[in-house]
Amino acid sequence: MNPNALRPPVLAALSLLAALSAQAQNNAPARLDAVTVTATRSASPLKAALADVTVLERADIERLGYGGLPDLLRTQAGFEITRNGNPGSTTSVFLRGASSQHTVLLIDGVRMDKQSGSGGASWENLPLAQIERIEVLRGAASALYGSDAVAGVVQVFTRKAQPGMQLDVGAGLGSLGRFKADTSLRGSAAGFDYSLGLATEVAEGFNARPLSAPVPGYEPDRDGWRSQSANARLGWQPTASQRLEVQALSSRTDSQYDASARPKPGVDDRNLNENKLLRALWRADWTADWQTEISASQSRDRYETRPSAYLTETQLRSLSLQSNLKVGPGKLVAILERREDELLNSGLRASSAGQAQRQQDGLALGYLLSLGALDAQLNLRHDRDSKFGGIDTGTVAAGYRFSPQWRVWASAGNAFRAPTLYQSFSEYGPKDGGKALDPERSRNLETGLSFNSGAHELGLSVYRNEVRDLIDWSGAFLGNCPPQAVPQPWDGCYGNLSSVRLSGASLKGATELLGLKLSGSLDFQDSKDLSTGKQLDRRAKRIGRLRADKSLGAWSLGAQALASSERSDRYGPKPVLPGYAVLDLDVGYALSKSTRLQVNLDNALNREYQTAGGYAQAPRSIFFSLRYNTGN
Repeated sequence: MNPNALRPPVLAALSLLAALSAQAQNNAPARLDAVTVTATRSASPLKAALADVTVLERADIERLGYGGLPDLLRTQAGFEITRNGNPGSTTSVFLRGASSQHTVLLIDGVRMDKQSGSGGASWENLPLAQIERIEVLRGAASALYGSDAVAGVVQVFTRKAQPGMQLDVGAGLGSLGRFKADTSLRGSAAGFDYSLGLATEVAEGFNARPLSAPVPGYEPDRDGWRSQSANARLGWQPTASQRLEVQALSSRTDSQYDASARPKPGVDDRNLNENKLLRALWRADWTADWQTEISASQSRDRYETRPSAYLTETQLRSLSLQSNLKVGPGKLVAILERREDELLNSGLRASSAGQAQRQQDGLALGYLLSLGALDAQLNLRHDRDSKFGGIDTGTVAAGYRFSPQWRVWASAGNAFRAPTLYQSFSEYGPKDGGKALDPERSRNLETGLSFNSGAHELGLSVYRNEVRDLIDWSGAFLGNCPPQAVPQPWDGCYGNLSSVRLSGASLKGATELLGLKLSGSLDFQDSKDLSTGKQLDRRAKRIGRLRADKSLGAWSLGAQALASSERSDRYGPKPVLPGYAVLDLDVGYALSKSTRLQVNLDNALNREYQTAGGYAQAPRSIFFSLRYNTGN
């Protein structure tokens, strides 16, 4: 990225920081004791994080009108999404311009991933109704989480038990033939605690492919979706220092789409996506300075298309032992974990019998230092993969608070991503006995400057992440490809093809002026393929977001604006996707202490835009919802 391109946002940030600093002494401080788990894999003060970290609470989730987790994430700095139609269709989440599979998704510490295709999480199939809190860690994090954490980590925390008993019920309906409802029951008694949740959503949708020149497979109808989810957590605390917990989660989405392959008049193509999670945990607080946690988990990602017959299923099994110990002025974190991946897919080679497995063992050590105004973090990790051997990663970071409001930090680290089982063992993987795929590797450098007076917040982060040995499909690897029973014009296979450089700057802030709460972010990013010099597809160079909220007694008013510059798209009908801007509005009214009515008007200006070439995004829609909560 041209350094001159970063001067405007840097100068603007410093000017605004200086202006806010002058006002800081006249404003009462806001709560500054927020905690993050994801940044260090142990509970640490958010203000001490040595990375660009964002925390979203339940209020942020309930404020969202249309869509799911990807729609919420795209309102945050560094995120873009692409979607092939409605919220239940295939969705990619790009963090700082990196591919979707370069961001780890965790639910209560359990990894959600698939080993089919290029891999990555099924972002479109996450139930927002079951979520209490979301943490975003930006930057290379393989030294903490192993494979795939090239761009960062998104960790979702489901709803936890509450003292006594708390009932939460919500329902809503609106345009696009949309209806959704959810309920949760949480409580505790006699050393036991529980959290139970159910949710459903149905929508007739909209025409996701309004083509001026229809193609085979096109159906000029509305492409709807339906989803169901359930979550259950049960905990037992036999003593003040011991805790046992078990959890199960299930989420299923059935989404209509128009295939681009062959004509099937009057028949809707459908994606059926199912995710399941099982987890058991034991935690012991031996002393105030020493804690141990053991967890075992299994996650499943099942994807099917109908009437065209395609089925793939991934199962991940994990076992983790973690111990935190206060040592001197800091904390030592030691992690030992094993991960087993299994893929069932009809596209795997005959020599694999439609099934492939691998194991990864990881050992990680970290030290977190807090010494007055100085914070430092060192993480080292060794992973051994049963397919390609060992790989070492590390991160070093430091931050210094040179006044009560000002802080500067910097970090350097590397990361990797293992090839998926499909990339390695499908008919498009390297031939038996041929050169195996190497893991993708990255090196990340970033620095940040932040200001927080309590009433005003502003942060600037500048980053550069170089990823090499990227895995892609190409005919360039024909000599290393397995033989095809019937030669095809698209013959080729996966190989380590190219390198990319992801660089940019993110500016984000929040303030309150005359009772109006304002928050927003600006992203300037350059996502470039170093082999061609071109921008990566569907990545914008500039993205801006602005949120405004106003409370008037029992009323709450909100507006969210998002603007994106143009993007290239070699997969779409046109090589360039135009820039766009959308505006979402929400109004809430507290009918009582426990009951709230909310109205969302999404895409209020009815803008037509695309995030993936040939696929429309939702038109203007309105949604009415009512929520009752005995805990309020």
